[in-house]
Amino acid sequence: MTDIAILASLATDLTGGRTSGLRYLDDRGTRAIVLDVTGLAEGDRKPLEEKLRAGLLTRPGVTSVRVAMTAERKAMTIIAVGSGKGGVGKSTLAANLAVALRRAGVKVGLVDADIYGPSQPRLMDSEGVKPEARGSKLSPVQSAYGVPMLSTGQIAAPGQAIAWRGPMAGRALEQLIDASWGDIDTLVVDLPPGTGDVQLTMIQKHKPTGAVVVSTPQDLALMDAARAVSLFEQAEVPIIGVVENMAGYACPHCGEVSDPFGSGGAEAAAKDMELDFLGRVPLSMGIRLASDGGVPPAAGTDPLGEPFHAIAAKVAAWLAARKGI
Repeated sequence: MTDIAILASLATDLTGGRTSGLRYLDDRGTRAIVLDVTGLAEGDRKPLEEKLRAGLLTRPGVTSVRVAMTAERKAMTIIAVGSGKGGVGKSTLAANLAVALRRAGVKVGLVDADIYGPSQPRLMDSEGVKPEARGSKLSPVQSAYGVPMLSTGQIAAPGQAIAWRGPMAGRALEQLIDASWGDIDTLVVDLPPGTGDVQLTMIQKHKPTGAVVVSTPQDLALMDAARAVSLFEQAEVPIIGVVENMAGYACPHCGEVSDPFGSGGAEAAAKDMELDFLGRVPLSMGIRLASDGGVPPAAGTDPLGEPFHAIAAKVAAWLAARKGI
């Protein structure tokens, strides 16, 4: 076996078959090799590079090792969570969907694309934690619930108005999505309400794999939800389904259920539009208090999290069917 074949074999053993292109750069002992880090988390790449370099330097005649790391650009699965209007619980649904998918084994991250009204830092208990930059890319903030996330709310000062024109908001969205996500392969993107610049930028440059539309049962909310559905359909973004939020309020004293915003409206609208109905989330003081406290109900074992897990299961099944799993 030649010297270079011995080194190549050693490199294969050190990295589990992730090396190629070993060559001599000069006659003074400098060697170059390519290390494929596709699928490795950011924190695992440098240790593997150092292990490879140290192992090769043990061989006679090797004085220097130059390692070129490369990775295939993987296609990210993007789940857009949208609504026709604000105040329907879209951000709460997005946060709990991400947490529930994570608990189901999905390698998921969360992007708060509600540029002008970011709320995910509060919902995910990551206020005051700023993302770091790795070269030209942002490094997501690790939340307490195993879901890395990015939001303009982590960049702007607390309470500061984010008064950006459309192009600047579009660039901010690109930075959030094109971040250094490591081994994350699925992003839940909490879109702003309505059908504006950010949604158009998202569709044009980072076309979602599918969209979840959130509405209350109220007629006015359903009218706007239909517009959100129309935007996705015009852009040929598949609709995963519709979620009815604030569906029924159970009195904490007597247990009687009332319907301040109506009942069944989103489910009926989904049927009319020939869309899947993913489920309903009740109007609950417990969900409100947990969300304000930065504890997504889907993160625990409380019954409050059950609607979110049921919705996440349907979303995961839709994604699996689309991938042919």
